[in-house]
Amino acid sequence: MGFLDIERIGFAYPQRPPVVDDVEWHTGAGEFHCLVGRSGCGKTTLLKLAAGLLRPQAGRILLRGAEIRAPGPQLGFMFQAPTLLDWRRAIDNVLLPVSLQRRPDAQDRQRALALLDQLGLASHARSYPRQLSGGQQSRVALARALILEPPLLLLDEPFAALDAITRAELQDDLLRTCRTHGTTVLFVTHDLHEAVYLGDRIAVMHAGRIVDDIRIELPAPRTQALRHGAPFNAYCAQVRQTMDGAGA
Repeated sequence: MGFLDIERIGFAYPQRPPVVDDVEWHTGAGEFHCLVGRSGCGKTTLLKLAAGLLRPQAGRILLRGAEIRAPGPQLGFMFQAPTLLDWRRAIDNVLLPVSLQRRPDAQDRQRALALLDQLGLASHARSYPRQLSGGQQSRVALARALILEPPLLLLDEPFAALDAITRAELQDDLLRTCRTHGTTVLFVTHDLHEAVYLGDRIAVMHAGRIVDDIRIELPAPRTQALRHGAPFNAYCAQVRQTMDGAGA
């Protein structure tokens, strides 16, 4: 049994073929796993099932041996867009998950400030979203996802809309922050280079199924210089070959 166990789950919308079809996947504690595949392959639906936002119609999903039936403080979720509240300052957006449970106290605010500091936003704690760049908004959203210190973090293409340099910086921020907190991560992306850079393992999805399981053995901590080396590019070629073969 792993930390997160996805056990032969299936899901279909009415009068449509299965979106997720007999998927089996196991994630160890503290590991960073990526889901890649073409649009419509089922990866975002699989992430929603893992979050408890959807219920599997077959199989089950276990987090530390307990079945996931609904979203809760045991996991953090980061969407494609930052989805910040425009009328709340950055620190109050970070504290939103706490506010939904109780009134934040001084310790909560200290933890929020520490997260913002780790992500290079200490000086923007009292800024409103409209005063922040896209990359800064994404960092606030990441801090919000981590504020309750969830053991599992689920991310759905959170950096897709950002420029290449900001995206690379956020990838490094995410890796560093999750390693510091020992967070287990399931990360959906279309970008195979992003998957290779971030992932300890990569699940390649096609037509609702996982068609390949690729273990990435690159040095840690990872740096952007890895992208220029032969091992990194060989992994990218392997993932691309699998995706091309699955779609043929």
